[in-house]
Amino acid sequence: MKKRLLLLASLLLVLLLVACGSGDEETDNEAAAETNGTTEENSNALSEDKLVVGVTAGPHEQVFEVVKEIAAEDGLEIEIVSFTDYIIPNTALAEGELDVNSYQHKPFMEQFNEDHGTNLVAAFPTTLSAIGVYSNTLNDINDTPENAKVGIPNDPTNGARALIIFEEAGLIELDEETRENATPLDIVTNDLNLEFIELDAAQLPKMLDEVDLAVINGNYALENGLDPLKDSLFTESSDSPYVNQLVVREENLNDPVIEKLKSYYYSDEVAEFVLEEFEGAYQPVWK
Repeated sequence: MKKRLLLLASLLLVLLLVACGSGDEETDNEAAAETNGTTEENSNALSEDKLVVGVTAGPHEQVFEVVKEIAAEDGLEIEIVSFTDYIIPNTALAEGELDVNSYQHKPFMEQFNEDHGTNLVAAFPTTLSAIGVYSNTLNDINDTPENAKVGIPNDPTNGARALIIFEEAGLIELDEETRENATPLDIVTNDLNLEFIELDAAQLPKMLDEVDLAVINGNYALENGLDPLKDSLFTESSDSPYVNQLVVREENLNDPVIEKLKSYYYSDEVAEFVLEEFEGAYQPVWK
C-alpha cells in the first residue's frame, strides 16, 4: 500500500513539474517576442531610417526630390525609384520592392486592387493635376468636327475620366449607371460620331499629329512641353475626385514613418515648390 502511495505521489509530482515548466516556457516565449518586436502586428513595419519610394518621371519625381531633402534633415533617407508607366509602380509596391509610391489617384488604385487582388491603400492626398483635352489643329473644343479622332488613355480609370470630360463639354452622353467606369461602349449619345481611340497614356502627347484631339494627364503634358493652363482646350472640373495619393500596403498604413513622411510632404517648402514650378498645373491639396 505504501509503495502504491509513493508511486502515485511521484507521478503527481512529475505532472506538476511538467505543467509548471510548460507555463514558464510559454511565458518566456511571449516575453521574448515582446522584447524582440517579433509579434505579427509589427513585424512588417516600415523602417524609420530609410524608405524606398516609387514615382512616375516628371512632377511626382520632382516633388519627391524636395521631400527627400527635408526628410534627410530629420534623419530619414529616401531612395526614389522612377517609372515611366502606371502599372509597374503598383506591382512593385504590392510585391514589397517599394515601401510607398506617389503618382496615382484613388479610383485608379482601387481598380488596380480589383484587377490584381492587391491590398494597396491611400495614406494621404498629395496634389491634383487636372487632366485636359489638347489638339494641334483646334483652338476650341466646340469646333470639334464630325468623325473626329479622339485619343484617350487606355487604362480603365483614366479612360472613364477622359470620357466624362467630353460629356462635361457637351459632346457626348454616357450611360448614367456605368459613368464612373465608362468605356466607349457606354456612350449613349454621340451626335458628332466621334471615334475614341484608346492608347497608352504616356504616348498620347506624341500622337497629337495623328488625332484631332487627345486627353492627356498633367504630368505627361508637362513632360512634352505642353502648358496645362494655356494649351488645354478643356479640363475637368475643379471638384474632381481624382486627387493624387501617397499609397502604401494596408499593413503599413499606420506605421509611424508614414505620419512623418506626411509632415515632410505637407511642408511650406513643398507647397511653394509645387505652385512655382508647375505654375498652377498642379495644386497642393493641403493648402
